[in-house]
Amino acid sequence: MAGTKRARENVDTKASKKVKPSKEGPKKHKFESEDAAGEEEDFVAFDDGLEEPVSEAKAVFTKKPQVDYDSHRAGGLNKQDSFLSGSTSSREAHAKQRALAQDRKAAKPNADSIARSKKIWEKLRRKSHVPKAERDELVEELFAIITGRVKEFVFKHDSVRVIQCALKYATPAQRKQITQELSGSYRELAESKYAKFLIAKMVVGDNESRDAVVQEFYGHVKRLIRHPEASWIVDDIYRTLATKSQKAVLLREWYGPEFVFFTQNKGTPEEEVSADLSVILNQNPEKRGPIMQHLKEMTNQLVQKKTTGFTMLHDAMLQYFLNVKPGSPEQTEYLDMLRDDEEGDCVKNLAFTRSGSRLVCLALAYGNSKARRTILKFFKTHIKLLASDVYGHVVLLTAYEVIDDTVMTAKAIFPELLSKDLDREAREQELMAQIEHLTSRIPLLYLMSPDPPKWLVPADTDTATIIKEVREVRANTSKKDPETRRVELLETLSQPLLDLIASQIKFLARSQLGCQFVSETLFGATGKKDAALQAVAELAAGGGQSELESDETAQVIATPAVGRMLKSLVQGGRFDKEAKKVVLVDPPLKFGDMLYTQLRHGDDEVDPIISWTNGPNSFVVLAMLEAEHFSHKEELLELLKKNVSSLNKDNHGAKIILEKIGGTKAQDTTATTVEKGKKGKQNESGRADDTAQAKEKKAPKDKKSKK
Repeated sequence: MAGTKRARENVDTKASKKVKPSKEGPKKHKFESEDAAGEEEDFVAFDDGLEEPVSEAKAVFTKKPQVDYDSHRAGGLNKQDSFLSGSTSSREAHAKQRALAQDRKAAKPNADSIARSKKIWEKLRRKSHVPKAERDELVEELFAIITGRVKEFVFKHDSVRVIQCALKYATPAQRKQITQELSGSYRELAESKYAKFLIAKMVVGDNESRDAVVQEFYGHVKRLIRHPEASWIVDDIYRTLATKSQKAVLLREWYGPEFVFFTQNKGTPEEEVSADLSVILNQNPEKRGPIMQHLKEMTNQLVQKKTTGFTMLHDAMLQYFLNVKPGSPEQTEYLDMLRDDEEGDCVKNLAFTRSGSRLVCLALAYGNSKARRTILKFFKTHIKLLASDVYGHVVLLTAYEVIDDTVMTAKAIFPELLSKDLDREAREQELMAQIEHLTSRIPLLYLMSPDPPKWLVPADTDTATIIKEVREVRANTSKKDPETRRVELLETLSQPLLDLIASQIKFLARSQLGCQFVSETLFGATGKKDAALQAVAELAAGGGQSELESDETAQVIATPAVGRMLKSLVQGGRFDKEAKKVVLVDPPLKFGDMLYTQLRHGDDEVDPIISWTNGPNSFVVLAMLEAEHFSHKEELLELLKKNVSSLNKDNHGAKIILEKIGGTKAQDTTATTVEKGKKGKQNESGRADDTAQAKEKKAPKDKKSKK
């Protein structure tokens, strides 16, 4: 503001006082004059006579500026005059400005080298327009310029791109040369607004450079993780490139200054360093207070600054939470810190990392009903994103497991998960896309059984481990029976999925994931299943389709995935490997009756049941014979026995069916009879040949005797 004040020179500070009028009164004016000087004096006196006397200060502000025409002639025309005269154009003015800019750049150190290197970079960055031979020459020239002066280039926003380009086309020896020149400056580069991208290029694909950079970060994690530029580079290296031992060394610095000093001075082989806080506290129980306090303060500072997207921060927060006593004031205070963020950015960021998602799941498990409702509310409009994330989907599964208010859970999750705000066609397309996604389908199918099948949630995954941990915590923090909770949620989820099967079975049957979805939903869902089951039976029988559609359907039905789906539906339940039997669903599906009825209504010359028995779906017919609730078993047995000679013994399923109906012995007896008949005919023909040969031998002897 001081620079914008108007200058006031020769201003009397007492100018505001009232000016006393002159006692002499007005002067008499002379209108006659003999020369120019007299006229000028009379003119001034005339003005003075018409106006009131003013103070000296007021005269300064009311005085008209005097124009120095001589200075204008010497300095040239002003801007308005030059525009009117047209002597200097806008193009010429811009040319002068550019010339001045070039002069300023030329006055800087290494101006010529930087200018030439930028010219080379302009050519090299258009890779497709530069032949390889020319590119090699340009790279060689570029390295001739920057060798020994890399540090002079990297801290400027324009010339640092030249070094990045050099790294892109550098040989391993040249990369090593750049790395050595920048050794000792990596921390400064990480803190630079533009040079941090050079660090990112250096560490990718080069373990030696990565190790050199990470070692310079040791001892400075507390400073770097708070820096607006360096924090993201440090966290990216920690998340994607650092080795397990390097991660441990970096994370240990969150536990206090002692660990920074230990890393810098004493040091141990990196293979022996552990970042597991429980191990450290067991070894040094007397240091529990200072370590936990330092870790809490460091994490809380970043949470308050709303910089909660760092994986290293999430790992540190999880270590703190795992080492506080359940139900203690420390745990309660930490859970409150997570919920205090009105926008929920901290919880949202946590849900999409490995350690963070586990922390959110534990917060749901240990929290009260109000805390659980608040956490779930943070994910509004992010449910689909959570469902498709490899770490985030377990948060939804934990909500299924621990929240007692199932009405609130259903309203918070299912409308967005099932895309109920879209029209029918768009909703079905969105659901089919989720079903075909390995992760997105888990929240849709998880509730279909008390324990999810291993093909859905493998036992050796993080999801299974977290669910097991959450169920142990749930025993002390939730009141509702787990099966009651599951069934109440399933009642809301089931019907939209059953309707999807009824309308889109043709598309679902084309993939293995779709077939798994159909069988699992029909086994576990509650609601009206008749339309979905009838749609599956009609697809299998191929009814009401054109010739082209029938050919496509036949190819789909012949796939192993569809065969397994139909077989399991006919059996009426899931197969338990431990008990080695089929666990029937209640109420029974009776899908075998529907499928048999559809197949028997066909107009084919060959009975469809016989075709299926000899085809790739022979085990579906076998499942009909073995199913407990199949009501057409006697009719099917009679049909198979009637056509026992038409069954293909080389088909594995048909062979088992023949054994069950006793058709193998009949076929063996028939084959033996046929073989015996063939051998009898061969024996009879052999005897006839021998008789003819004997007659031929006797005939010459008779002729000789007559002679």
